[in-house]
Amino acid sequence: MRTRIHTRAIGKSSLGSTVANAGMYDYALPQVGPNGLSIGRTFMSKFLRIGVHQSNVSGYTSKAWCVRRVGSTVFLKWGAVEVRGVGDGRKVYWTLPPRAKTIRCGTVQRAKDYAKTAIARRRNHRYEPLAGNIAIRRRTADRGAELEQALATILFVRSTEKAARLGDSRWTQVMNHYYAAVRRELKTLRGREVVTTGDGLLATFGAPAAGVRCATAIREAVRTLGLEIRAGLHAGEYKVSGAEVFGLAFHIGARVAAKARAGEILVSSAVKDLMSQSGIRFKDRGVHQLKGVPERWHLYRVEH
Repeated sequence: MRTRIHTRAIGKSSLGSTVANAGMYDYALPQVGPNGLSIGRTFMSKFLRIGVHQSNVSGYTSKAWCVRRVGSTVFLKWGAVEVRGVGDGRKVYWTLPPRAKTIRCGTVQRAKDYAKTAIARRRNHRYEPLAGNIAIRRRTADRGAELEQALATILFVRSTEKAARLGDSRWTQVMNHYYAAVRRELKTLRGREVVTTGDGLLATFGAPAAGVRCATAIREAVRTLGLEIRAGLHAGEYKVSGAEVFGLAFHIGARVAAKARAGEILVSSAVKDLMSQSGIRFKDRGVHQLKGVPERWHLYRVEH
């Protein structure tokens, strides 16, 4: 029997919206039809991948996937999301009504296999399991009136470890130790945590030297856990609205980090130019095109 697929855009009142309220782990819920009889069981998983993009209002373009199986049918839901805050206070919002796909697999076993593959693909693509609700973002018309500008050095740091290699349980343990080490160094050098991803963190500093020294300290600290990081720093203006920060500078910092090799700390020319009297040495890493960023950027590796 052939697998049939139906794709559509959905609103928050559709069947697929149930998935947004599911927990992050696979579990079963009985499904009951109009006659009160059971029509099977549904299995749900949700995943989040955080990215950075200048076109998103918050400065972050991230993506969420929801996977749900009901008997021999699999329901997928995905779309761009905004991530606000960190830790227990983190909120996730759909930026637009998510898209949905219905896959009629014909048999329960085929549906199980399809869902298993979909979940494995998300994990291999650096998605993190997601708990809690995904809400529809409601914006106020006068949001722009309360914006203020700020200047800072932006650090984006990410572990090079792979969740798929460690497994969920070990990955969670390692990341707990990893974030504890990162936050210790942030506190010491007065960095401000902006947002965390499944294996990374974005922070701001008042001075570029503090950001570079923090990145170096984080690299040494996490090596005691058997981990390596790649880190990128950029200095530039961003916008502030209450507790929220956003702007192209965050995107550039993330793209600088993406050019780094394992154990490497890269800075943009904007950071290097501000540190001529710091005593920190840099090595030229050439001119690079940063994905989604205008023009080409000169990057340098921190040598100390």
